[in-house]
Amino acid sequence: MGLFVLLGMFAICVVIGVPVAFALGISAIAAFWYEGLPLMIGFQRIISGINVFSLMAIPFFIFAGELMFHGGIAARLVRFASAAVGAVRGGLGIVNVFSSMLFGGISGSAVADISALGSILIPVMKEKGYDADYAVNVTVTSSIAGIVIPPSHNMIIFAIAAGGGISISKLFLAGVLPGILMCLCLAVAAYIVAVRRGYRAETFPGWQALAISFVAAVPGLFTAVIIVGGVLSGIFTVTESGAFGAIYAFVVTLLIYRSITWRTFCVAVSQSVRTTGMVMILIACAGAFAYMLTFYRVPDQMVSLLTGMTENPILILLMINVVLLVLGMIMDMAALILICTPIFLPVANSLGIDPLQFGMIMMVNLGLGLCTPPVGACLFVGCAVGKLPMEKAVKTIWPFYLAIFSALMMITFIPAISLTMPRLLE
Repeated sequence: MGLFVLLGMFAICVVIGVPVAFALGISAIAAFWYEGLPLMIGFQRIISGINVFSLMAIPFFIFAGELMFHGGIAARLVRFASAAVGAVRGGLGIVNVFSSMLFGGISGSAVADISALGSILIPVMKEKGYDADYAVNVTVTSSIAGIVIPPSHNMIIFAIAAGGGISISKLFLAGVLPGILMCLCLAVAAYIVAVRRGYRAETFPGWQALAISFVAAVPGLFTAVIIVGGVLSGIFTVTESGAFGAIYAFVVTLLIYRSITWRTFCVAVSQSVRTTGMVMILIACAGAFAYMLTFYRVPDQMVSLLTGMTENPILILLMINVVLLVLGMIMDMAALILICTPIFLPVANSLGIDPLQFGMIMMVNLGLGLCTPPVGACLFVGCAVGKLPMEKAVKTIWPFYLAIFSALMMITFIPAISLTMPRLLE
């Protein structure tokens, strides 16, 4: 009955429009009250949820991403990507994917990717004769590269939700090959759709133009090298690398590119504070919610339920994927990471799945959820930027869904894709 109170109150709050973060907190406190537990313990769990030093990296990563978004780095990455891969049939679609891979590896945010690259590429693609739905679909689906390719603040949230026993530096490395694989699958899908629709190739600008665009993009690309390289080399902790990355992004946009103004700097600060506040409140309230899930032994019951249905690890992994995909369609990604990790990670462990591999499975699953209706944040933003009704985008987006799903199945059943890079640290 107590579990019914917890989940029922959460469902009611979500249905009536209460923000997910507050819905988690309200339902957790309701369960504490129902069980007669001291409410002080509930509030202690809320505070302890964010009393983790590693979480300090999140505001720095978010701020660095906002600075790069407003500081003109995205435009330089697009020029480099266009010069490198634009001379292919339907090249601007592949440019879109390649740009998302580069920018996503710097900003770590799918929505920032769409806002920055979509506002540049979608109008250009329309002018070059590409259909609006194609431009929006490529932009939306490729944006989730920022969730998988490091650095990603969602990986930090996953590490915290897993109990803090997972190395964040290894998580970062684990995302490299899955992110590249997913982008390659999307590039193939973009090419096939472009050929079927008869889109033409762009003219190769020449090696000199390619070299110039690369040199212009290097200072921005070096941000990811500093953040990820500093962590992997042991020079920085994750938090220190985030702080240094934010400082470096500010210096690059102010002194090298000279593209950031006082107004855009204030906007970047404001957006960073708002996003950080939302994430931190969510993590805090999810701490109490996860405590009650453990109190009701939900992880143990889930292990028993799934292993009782079948002992086939392939079928269990497929069921976990389906559940995560469905949940990703209706809830925010950060909230799902915090709720589902304590539930499904023990199931994965019982099957012998490495936590790093399971983290990548969860990132791609929930990333795909950001691109699907009814609550796909990336899909909404992409359609808004492209001025396209969501219904038209969804009708033709299925080849890109299939590309991501293909990458997801390979990540799920080929552990080496996720584990090869982390093993280099051992």
